[in-house]
Amino acid sequence: MDTKNLVLRTKFMDRLCHWTMVACFFLVALSGISWFFPSLNWLGYVLGPPQMARLLHPFLGITVFVLLMCMCVCFVHHNLFVRTDITWFRHIVDVLMNKHGEKLQIGKYNAGQKILFWGIMSLISLLLVSGLMIWRAYFAMYFPIPVVRLALLAHSVAGLGLILLVLGHIYMGIWVRGSIGGMVTGYVSRAWARQHHDRWYEEEVLPAETSSAKRPH
Repeated sequence: MDTKNLVLRTKFMDRLCHWTMVACFFLVALSGISWFFPSLNWLGYVLGPPQMARLLHPFLGITVFVLLMCMCVCFVHHNLFVRTDITWFRHIVDVLMNKHGEKLQIGKYNAGQKILFWGIMSLISLLLVSGLMIWRAYFAMYFPIPVVRLALLAHSVAGLGLILLVLGHIYMGIWVRGSIGGMVTGYVSRAWARQHHDRWYEEEVLPAETSSAKRPH
């Protein structure tokens, strides 16, 4: 790949972690929906017969949690809110219309992506705790039935909430052309970086390239 006019946005291991998590989440989400909505019980067959699906669902759920925590460690410093995020909120209408008439001082991730990040991390944590509490094979017997029922309700609501956030994430990726390609190859164009994440480009990308250019070859 000719990377002369491209910028590395996401490293290979980060992309591998992301897409592995996506595959596992897809299976977990479909099986979970099949139990929450009886009319969609056929979705559960992505994991095989019902007995197999109920066996695999919690293990895949833990896998999703672990992968998301790995991503959290890698990306958390880019998702801390800063003062310049206010500029993004002030121009939210233009952002939603995909208009970029002026610099919005956006870091590697914009304020909307940061909200999505913390929402996903919060819900996956709730899903883990509630999921362990209702896991009949190992932990459910240690909790009173009313507590298990509340945990089941919390697990269902958190699961639906997480699915909605992921759909929002997918929408944002499709709406901002070049985003999905950047997560597949790891690279985005310089024009894309300057337009959508100007502060990240000016504060991190350019200094890194300048420093690299000064090193003896």
